[in-house]
Amino acid sequence: MQEAYKVKIEQFEGPLDLLLHLIKQYEIDIYDIPVADITKQYMQYIHTFQVLELNIASEYLVMASTLVAIKSQMLLPKQEMTEDVEEYMEDPRDELMQRLIEYRKYKEAAEKFKKKEEEATHTFTRPPMGFDEILTKKPPVVQGEITIYDMLGALGKMLERKKWSEPLDTKVQRAEISIEERMEEVLSIVNKTREGVRFDELFPERTRNHIVVTFLALLELMKDRQIYCKQTKHFDVLYLYAMEE
Repeated sequence: MQEAYKVKIEQFEGPLDLLLHLIKQYEIDIYDIPVADITKQYMQYIHTFQVLELNIASEYLVMASTLVAIKSQMLLPKQEMTEDVEEYMEDPRDELMQRLIEYRKYKEAAEKFKKKEEEATHTFTRPPMGFDEILTKKPPVVQGEITIYDMLGALGKMLERKKWSEPLDTKVQRAEISIEERMEEVLSIVNKTREGVRFDELFPERTRNHIVVTFLALLELMKDRQIYCKQTKHFDVLYLYAMEE
């Protein structure tokens, strides 16, 4: 029997980062989090992690337990307050909300420092030169703001839509394809069209190996800036394009 893939992906920044992604994607008020909805969406991501057998940190599972606990507290009937007893009823979401606000603050600050660092690396002095060569060059293609969570969300929806929630095929294959080979195949497919390739079209087989290898191949190609991913709006179809030279 083939050995299952155990993969750790560096792009995961933690459960708070995933929650912020969901809050932004679903346009949720961070001060009034609908715990039932956010828990459902969060658990869908955890399910996708498990399908891919990604070696995610245990803190994701701890956050899942926290969300379920908060959801349970929110469902409990509220006690009626008497006129002579005034007691502050703490909102079960308060602690999580404060953690998210603090995390967002530091994340935004880190992004600003990163931008300043990138600007500094492009600042240099040199003797006068001609700009003819620079002016004739095409502007670089912007990769966009598609995150790994957008990719995982698209994969989770695909698995659900194609009813692949049942155990995936785990039969021994004579020739298992490597990530490098799958990268070449994906790049060949994407290079054949300027209209872009639908994300779903790159997963024709329902074997776990093929799904994991294809997903990792896509991440590597995007990291190497050989392809980029676009999405017109939230929850829309993802399309893959070849990066123009």
